[in-house]
Amino acid sequence: MSERVLMKGNEAIGEAAVQAGCQCYFGYPITPQNELTAYMSKRMLEEGRVFIQSESEIAAINMCFGAAAVGVRTMTSSSGPGISLKQEGISYVAGAELPLFFVNVMRGGPGLGNIAPSQADYFQCTKGGGHGDYRVIVYAPSDVQEQYDYTMLGFDLADRYRIPVLLATDGILGQMMEPLVLKKYKDPGDLPSKEAWRLGDPATKEPIWITSVRLGEGELEEHNFKLQKKYEEIAEKEVRFEEISLDDADIVMVAYGTSARVARSAMEMARAEGIKAGLLRPITLWPFPEKRLREIADKVDNMLAVEMSLGQMWEDVRLAVCGACRVHLHGRTAGGVPEETAIVDQIRKIMNSKGDEIIRNF
Repeated sequence: MSERVLMKGNEAIGEAAVQAGCQCYFGYPITPQNELTAYMSKRMLEEGRVFIQSESEIAAINMCFGAAAVGVRTMTSSSGPGISLKQEGISYVAGAELPLFFVNVMRGGPGLGNIAPSQADYFQCTKGGGHGDYRVIVYAPSDVQEQYDYTMLGFDLADRYRIPVLLATDGILGQMMEPLVLKKYKDPGDLPSKEAWRLGDPATKEPIWITSVRLGEGELEEHNFKLQKKYEEIAEKEVRFEEISLDDADIVMVAYGTSARVARSAMEMARAEGIKAGLLRPITLWPFPEKRLREIADKVDNMLAVEMSLGQMWEDVRLAVCGACRVHLHGRTAGGVPEETAIVDQIRKIMNSKGDEIIRNF
């Protein structure tokens, strides 16, 4: 029977990684994810595995490249400024088709910003972040249990598709404590073997080159077309989202992570006033649930993107609906967290508005 405990989000991610068989963790301290690094420093050593607090974020991601190249499950974690420093290495990992799990516990920016929660790394998380044509799978949990569960799944999908997988959380979710069911990791049983590509003993097999460099005429373009086919497969198979009270909704909020928790409360307040509000919560930020949003847009006149950034997800919602309905924005930034009453006030304005006006809260 699974054990039920009270645990911080950052620590839940760490324990899930241990349970999922992570063999190597490389990281560098930054608030608000330090509890994750501290937890891994204890648990990895207890399990006889590798933990290294590297000299920098750049060193950490390159250590991840090396560990992933020999086929072991590996991870790193940071917050916005640290993830920025890792982006070159993440691009190399994607180009070399190596499995990697990494975590961004988002904080306010730009620059060094502050240590308050934010979702303003949305572009960084979902648009590749580094150079070149590549993608990473992005999970956006909204509670401690999901941070645990999607960490486990993230390791599996990294191995299945040989791709970096990102858990995008924030300072609230990382620091908060909630009841957590410590589920045992279950091997899906159908993950592809790593023998065909991982580095091994050169005395017993032909040398294998793992690189993101392709200098031959047309070689890199051919490789990118191959990657694109993989991304299209992921976009078809791995979209995840939650729908709440959409059957009769006149206005639909779109929100993820911490913002989705607040939006759900605002939805309930609006319904108590007789306003039929609903919520679509993207669980994967990439692949984004654009097909479902387009279907919903044919049934409602208004959507409201609720996010802890100034319209980054809003852009993806607008692209998804293709002008089929109006898409409004409730955005907070730099550590600001949406408030239920402010969201409901904006919903009232939207429902009473006419024409093509887009209503924002700033």
